[in-house]
Amino acid sequence: MMYFLDRTDAGKRLAGVLGSWRNLKDAIVLALPRGGVPVGFEIAAALDLPLDILLVRKLGVPGRAELAMGAIAEGGIEVINRDVVRQLGVSSEAIAAVAARETMELERRIKAYRHNRRPPDLHGRPVILADDGCATGANMRAAIEACRARGACYVAVAVPVASFQANTLLRNLADEVVSLSVPEPFFGVGHFYIDFKQVGDEEVEALLSRAAMAGTHGLPGE
Repeated sequence: MMYFLDRTDAGKRLAGVLGSWRNLKDAIVLALPRGGVPVGFEIAAALDLPLDILLVRKLGVPGRAELAMGAIAEGGIEVINRDVVRQLGVSSEAIAAVAARETMELERRIKAYRHNRRPPDLHGRPVILADDGCATGANMRAAIEACRARGACYVAVAVPVASFQANTLLRNLADEVVSLSVPEPFFGVGHFYIDFKQVGDEEVEALLSRAAMAGTHGLPGE
């Protein structure tokens, strides 16, 4: 099994296998806050690509919030895992209630992180979606759909670790998937990090500011 010191280490290792993206015309790294931002920051810095974010929220099963029954992404994207919903008997009303609550948090984060800056124009652009790992793949699935809806011409997923289930799902949805480790059994993303402390809003904003000052932020058409 592969272990990572922290998200910074994971991002640097991912960048090492994404060399073909270096300075690729119009390419952009979109990190999934919050845990994906330190990973995406290292990828963008190493490949000299712009960094931005794509806001996604997991829809947790009522009473079992850690279990994803779907996800939402900015732009009105919603994906539902019908197998989970059917097996656990989650009602449409319960799904709507969870989605409404998570939409409020999504909108709060958009305001906190973007500060009225418009989301990047993705039309005709290749995108690397970065996160710190994928357990079910629900969040990344929503992110992929959001990129497609906004006109991205090529969508790659870059994660340090993914479950076999998530890796299989994403390979059927994305144009490219880079998973440094697909361990079996899978114990959860945090199990494969030595330091997996929570990433706060302040760290996200600080990394985005550093990217802006380094010239790896700020996008055509903004």
